[in-house]
Amino acid sequence: CPPQNLTTTPDVTSKRRRHRRPRTEQRSEAVPVDLPEAEARPVLESGKVIGGNQVLRGSNYTFLVALDASPGRYLRAIYKPRDGERPLHDYPRGTLYKREYAAFLVARALGWPDVPLTTIRDGPHGIGSFQLFIDADQTVTYFDLVPDRAQALQGFAVFDLLVNNGDRKGGDCLLGPDGRIWSIDHGLTFHPTFRVRTVMMEFWGEPIPQPLVDGLAALRPQLEKVGELAGSLSGVLTEREVDALRGRLDAILNDPVHPMLDPYRNVPWPVV
Repeated sequence: CPPQNLTTTPDVTSKRRRHRRPRTEQRSEAVPVDLPEAEARPVLESGKVIGGNQVLRGSNYTFLVALDASPGRYLRAIYKPRDGERPLHDYPRGTLYKREYAAFLVARALGWPDVPLTTIRDGPHGIGSFQLFIDADQTVTYFDLVPDRAQALQGFAVFDLLVNNGDRKGGDCLLGPDGRIWSIDHGLTFHPTFRVRTVMMEFWGEPIPQPLVDGLAALRPQLEKVGELAGSLSGVLTEREVDALRGRLDAILNDPVHPMLDPYRNVPWPVV
């Protein structure tokens, strides 16, 4: 049954509290369920949080929470509260959760890569992003997948150029139980100046395949100022950030080649 208490309070100024493991209680028997997206969406958007634990990884507060999906069942989600974000010098404070959602919107409009269903809502520690939990093998990373799944992963690399992903680590590519590869952790995205940092060095200098270029071209009308995607993004990104996204898309279409980056400046650390 799910843990019942979220006892760790976001406080990015306190290292001692950030690393403390929350206490949990066991109450009524309940089991986790994986629901089709149409059924999962209302639970993700408004289901009651009935328990959770802090995920002790990374510099920002992250919780694996249980959402009431009906008596005896709960849906698992990753909750990243705004007030648990560590301030950064190059990203506006309290905006990473919005960037998680913006990346989801772009991926869905584009059709790739697979990003888990994501929304913005209130939680036990205030407003933040909620994303469906993928029950993946945590020992499998990008480095294990790329030898046999390079074609699929190249779409991730192109997506990272588009959204300006500043923190693509090996563990951000999850192999789901159904064999799909999922892209997660998009908080450091949509900066108006170039910030790409990625472990996907295999694609540097390589031409972008035509099907991916065609997908980007089909996305372009949605990013016009009267386009549907631009309208959705305007609620979570600044006008400058949306303009920069449009500019990056045009640059890729004009020269569809992965840039050669600097292995010292453009690779995140740690890499997993």
